[in-house]
Amino acid sequence: MLNLMSSKFANLVTVMNIIFGTLSLVCVLSSDYKTAALLILIAVAMDGVDGRIARKFDSTSAFGKELDSLSDLVSFGVAPGILIFSQVLQEHYHILGGIVILAYVVCGALRLARFNIMNVSGYFLGVPITIAGLMMAIISLLAYAINPVIIIVAVLALAGLMISSIKIPKP
Repeated sequence: MLNLMSSKFANLVTVMNIIFGTLSLVCVLSSDYKTAALLILIAVAMDGVDGRIARKFDSTSAFGKELDSLSDLVSFGVAPGILIFSQVLQEHYHILGGIVILAYVVCGALRLARFNIMNVSGYFLGVPITIAGLMMAIISLLAYAINPVIIIVAVLALAGLMISSIKIPKP
């Protein structure tokens, strides 16, 4: 009974992740970029908690893993991508900015798909999309002080790092 309840609680926290990611997208539609970035940061916190809850109560599941990946793609792929595009790249780079953001989102999806089929413990292969999304939110919060060219380079670097073969130890 406790295992079932803890599994549902972990999944509820994962759902909160996607809710905050979606609310971030809504804020972008209203040009409220600061709130959008802050909502992504809250989603990062939710993503950090859900897995810990599931592991603590030994209630990990294939369903939870898939739900987590879908939530992560929205909250740390699509939401930060649209945020940076709307806030900076659309005005300065139009189509090129769109291509850069598409590359970021696609690399995030590829990273999540690779993670889901691999059975690796002890390290992450490539930068986790959560970390990339966190960095994108920070870039958004500091965008007023960063040259748009640097932002394009940073977004492309994050995209490449997500699909790289860099081994990052798990905490």
